[in-house]
Amino acid sequence: MLTKGLTFNDLPEVVGELCERIASMENLLNEKLNQQHEVKENTHVPMTVEEVCSYLGISKSSFYYKAKHGGIPVIKQGKHLFIYRDELDKWLETGRKGNAPMSIEEEHARILASTRHKAATKNW
Repeated sequence: MLTKGLTFNDLPEVVGELCERIASMENLLNEKLNQQHEVKENTHVPMTVEEVCSYLGISKSSFYYKAKHGGIPVIKQGKHLFIYRDELDKWLETGRKGNAPMSIEEEHARILASTRHKAATKNW
């Protein structure tokens, strides 16, 4: 499309070209949105521990540790554990262990509370 040297007589042709480009971009955007929507609908499927381990590339012991201490969203059904793929992906995206981020003061207090202090010696 020419941007220099446009005259009043060129306006109908330029506006028509712009309308065609906008329509093609709308079509592309709608296609991409539909593809993303379809992918999101299919990701809410339960996964077993073995599937999660292969999906994350970790061992079972690492999985159980992360499930207990790391906040992996686990669903217990009797003796079986299940994890929904979309919830696991959200957990991976957040990169956090807990549900809410801690402030520096809260993190400091948590670390101090988790460490054991040596008892003071008494001089009788």
